[in-house]
Amino acid sequence: MSEESKANQPQNAHVNSEAEAHQKMVRGSAWMTAGSLFSRVLGAIYIIPWVIWMGADYTQGNALYAKGYNIYSFFLLIAIGGIPSAISKQLSEYNAMNEYAVGQRLFKRGLLLTSAFGIIGAIILWFGAGLISTAFGGYDANLIPVLHALAIALVILPSMSLTRGFFQGYQQMAPSAISQFVEQVFRVIYMLGATYFIMRVAHGDWVNAVTQSTFAAFVGAVASFLLLGWYYFRKRPELNALAAQSENKLVIPVWQLFRDIIIQAIPFIVIDTATTVFNLLDQATFQPMMRLVYHLGTKQIDTLYAYFAFNANKLVMIIVSLASAIAVTVVPILSESLASHNMRNIRKQLEDSIILFLFIMIPGALGMAAVAQPLNTLFYSYDQIGTLILQISAFTAIALGFFTVISALMQGLSRNRDIIRYYLIGLLVKIVIQLPCIYFLSTAGPLVATAIGMMVASLMAMYDLEVNFGIRYVKLLPKINRILVYSILTYVTARLVVYGLNFVLNEHSKTQSFLIVALAVIAGGAVYVYLALRSRMADLMIGTKAAGLRRKLRIK
Repeated sequence: MSEESKANQPQNAHVNSEAEAHQKMVRGSAWMTAGSLFSRVLGAIYIIPWVIWMGADYTQGNALYAKGYNIYSFFLLIAIGGIPSAISKQLSEYNAMNEYAVGQRLFKRGLLLTSAFGIIGAIILWFGAGLISTAFGGYDANLIPVLHALAIALVILPSMSLTRGFFQGYQQMAPSAISQFVEQVFRVIYMLGATYFIMRVAHGDWVNAVTQSTFAAFVGAVASFLLLGWYYFRKRPELNALAAQSENKLVIPVWQLFRDIIIQAIPFIVIDTATTVFNLLDQATFQPMMRLVYHLGTKQIDTLYAYFAFNANKLVMIIVSLASAIAVTVVPILSESLASHNMRNIRKQLEDSIILFLFIMIPGALGMAAVAQPLNTLFYSYDQIGTLILQISAFTAIALGFFTVISALMQGLSRNRDIIRYYLIGLLVKIVIQLPCIYFLSTAGPLVATAIGMMVASLMAMYDLEVNFGIRYVKLLPKINRILVYSILTYVTARLVVYGLNFVLNEHSKTQSFLIVALAVIAGGAVYVYLALRSRMADLMIGTKAAGLRRKLRIK
């Protein structure tokens, strides 16, 4: 072998390692994005038939459903915490050290831990339903059966989420993404089937319909867990082979495994609840601040609050979930690179993660803003204020999504204390500017305050990554500028389609609004896909498949 060949070997190894890591990220992001997107879209679409079948009782049913799910989400957060993300991160670190056996022991002990948390949480929610409904629902007797139904789901959901984290630790995102979609499909099928039978066939009670709709969470969780179990047993020979060839240099007692899981989970809990805490702050401050500034009545304030906190939020979270999908993919890959001290890979993965996020999020946010009017009509009703708030929400969602990704990058690199500190500073900024934003921007004030607070936290984290890991944002500017230009062209195209169709179709009709949304999305999406393929930007997202698409579509 020549001296030149020998010299090139380390460089080739670096290139191959980077290419392999990039492909993992692309595949993982594609799977998690697809699973998250389909689940969110399905979770929004079911509202349309559910509202029709609930009939005149829809408003009461929706309120009861929201009350139950808010309490359930709180309990679920405590039961699950950040354990799945923590497990995913630790598994990646152990696997990078060729200690697969330790990682698999960690998973099995984690199942015991999450099972215990789930059972304890379910018992408290079931037997404490009366007290909880008094504390959080002003003692709504109808809330008790709903909490009982949700308590059953709480038994298995933590362990199911942990199993998803296990596969993510091996950078196998397909099981997580597919199980997420399957969970939503079975949940929606049961929910709509039960609601239709109770309300339309049996002419039953709306409380029973809501109770069965919330019980659907258990049905979806069972379907998802069974699928994950099938994946696990299918992969078992491969997992056993990896465990057999482990170096087995690490000997970690069971108590230490539990301690490590909990310690690793705490920062994930804090960051995962960031959006919830910001929303709760709005819930606590919006009414008194609006009354102070504008002297409005409670009913008026509640209506305005619903525009951004419920209506817009339900739709905007569809595109924010795309950012979450990238975040889930990035954590184990970065942890693996950190464990092997591969700084070059880390920098490349950080850059790829930011570009992937912008590639998806910016056109998604601008696209939703472009179709806000017919979209709001389709899901709710024709309302100019609702449309305006949805447009603003779509733009501010970019800040929410970016914080989700940047915090995942920091956690993947074990900079947990720093990202928590930046998040708390961002929260403080939100608290300080909340009143001025409401004073000048009224209903849009909380949205803008949230966006500013999260961007402050994100910018501090970006500076941290630049100082400690050498990422150079200047290198990304050409790609970012291209994404911005393509996204603006996409927005203009979709907006023109909506504007033109409003002359020939009834913008107050739900059915015709659906047609407007569909045509505008197709037109705007076609422009973005064409530009992304022609400029080779699409290769970041779908890898080598982009070349095949260019040939089929005859794009040079």
